[in-house]
Amino acid sequence: MIKLGWRLICLLAVLLPWQAHAELVIEITGGSEAALPIAVVPFGSEGFAPPEDISEVIRNDLARSGRFAPLPKQDLISSPHEKGEINFKDWRLLRSEGLLIGKVSSSDGEMYQVQFQLFDVYKAQQLVGKRYQVPASGLRRLAHQIADQVYQSLTGEQGVFSTRLAFVTVLNNADGSKRYALQVSDSDGASPRTVLQSRQPILSPSWSPEGERLSYVSFENGRAEVFVQQMQSGQRRSVAAFKGLNSAPAWSPDGKKLAVTLSKTGNPEIYVLDIASNELIKVTHSSQSIDTEAVWTPDGRSLVFTSDRGGRPQIYKVPADGGRAKRLTFEGAYNASPDLSPDGHFLAMVHAERGKFYIAVQDLTSGAIQVLTESGSDESPSFAPNGRMILYATEQNGKGVLAAVSVDGRIHQRLGEAGIDVREPAWSPIRK
Repeated sequence: MIKLGWRLICLLAVLLPWQAHAELVIEITGGSEAALPIAVVPFGSEGFAPPEDISEVIRNDLARSGRFAPLPKQDLISSPHEKGEINFKDWRLLRSEGLLIGKVSSSDGEMYQVQFQLFDVYKAQQLVGKRYQVPASGLRRLAHQIADQVYQSLTGEQGVFSTRLAFVTVLNNADGSKRYALQVSDSDGASPRTVLQSRQPILSPSWSPEGERLSYVSFENGRAEVFVQQMQSGQRRSVAAFKGLNSAPAWSPDGKKLAVTLSKTGNPEIYVLDIASNELIKVTHSSQSIDTEAVWTPDGRSLVFTSDRGGRPQIYKVPADGGRAKRLTFEGAYNASPDLSPDGHFLAMVHAERGKFYIAVQDLTSGAIQVLTESGSDESPSFAPNGRMILYATEQNGKGVLAAVSVDGRIHQRLGEAGIDVREPAWSPIRK
C-alpha cells in the first residue's frame, strides 16, 4: 500500500498511534546568525512578585522566533523602568538595537496594570508604548501580545506569539488501553487545555479562520466522523458521518465550508461541505486513485490536495467547484500533506527521499523545492499565520514531538516533553 501519510493510514487501517501529553517545552536547536540583539529589562513590580513573569515570557518569545538575540540578564547594565532612567549611550555600548522596559502594579492582587515601552537605542526614540489593565489570568496572554508588538515594530512583520497550537496526544492507561486527547496550548506550548478526550483515535485538527472553531476527525462512535466544535462553549456537532471514510477536514477562508475526504461512493475523493446547509459538492472524480488532504488557496477558489493518480503521491490543484486538476509537484517520487502559506506563494509538504520523509517548501512562482528538515520521520506541516515558520510532527528517541522550521530553513525549534508522544499539529490564525 502506498504511504499517503499518518492521517490516511490511521483512517484506512484504524491503527493506534503515539502516546500522550503534558506541557510542551521548547528547545531552540538552530537559529539565525543575523538575529537582532535586544535588551529586555525585567519589568518593575514595586516590591511584589506578579503571578506571571511578563518580561521572561517576552524574552522567550523573541528568542524562539530566531529573529532576535535577547541579551543575557547578567549583561544588562541597569534596570530602568521609565524613559528618564535610561542612559542610551551605555546601552549602545552593548550593541543592542532595541530596549524594552516596563512596570507591573496591582492594588488588590486581582487586577494588574501593565505598561511597556520599546526604544530604538541608537536613535533614543520610543517605537511603541502602551498601558493595559488585565486580570491575573490574562497576564501571560498579554505578555505574548506585547512580544507581538515588539516583533512587528522591529521587523515590520506581524508577530504570532499570541496564537495557539492544536495537537493530538495519547495516554497509555495502566490496563493497556489508550486515551486520546485533542489539546490546545499557547504558541510556546504553555497553558495546555483539553478540548476532547476519547478512547478512540482523534485526527486532523483544523482551525476555522476566525480561530473560534476546530474541526477534527473522531472514532468515538466506532467509525470516522468529522466534528466541528466551538472553542468557547465546547458545543460540537458531527458534520460528516457517511459510510466509509470521513477525514481530513480543512476550512474555507470564509469559514462557511469544509473540504473533506469521503469514500461514500467507494473511492476516497475530495468534497466541499457547506456547514450551514450540509450541501455536498464532489470536487474530484478519480475512480482508481486516492485523493485526500485538501487545503484551500487563500482566495477560496481552489483546493490543493494529495493524490496518487499518477502512480505515486503528488500534489495537485483543482477548482473548488470541480474541474480539471493540475499537478504542482514534479521533483521526487513522493510529495504529500500540502499546506499553503497565508499569501499563497509557498507550498509546504512532506517530501520523501530514499525512504525518508522530510518537510520541504516549494516556491509556487519558480517551482523550486527546498528541503528544510533532516530527521527523516517528519509529517503534518502547518504554516504559521504570518508565513514565517512551519510547524510539523517528527520523532525524537522513538517518541513523537512537535517541531518548527523557518521557511528559509535557518531557524529550528523542537517542542516536546520527555516520554510523551505528540502529533497532528495545527497552528491557529491570528486572533482579532
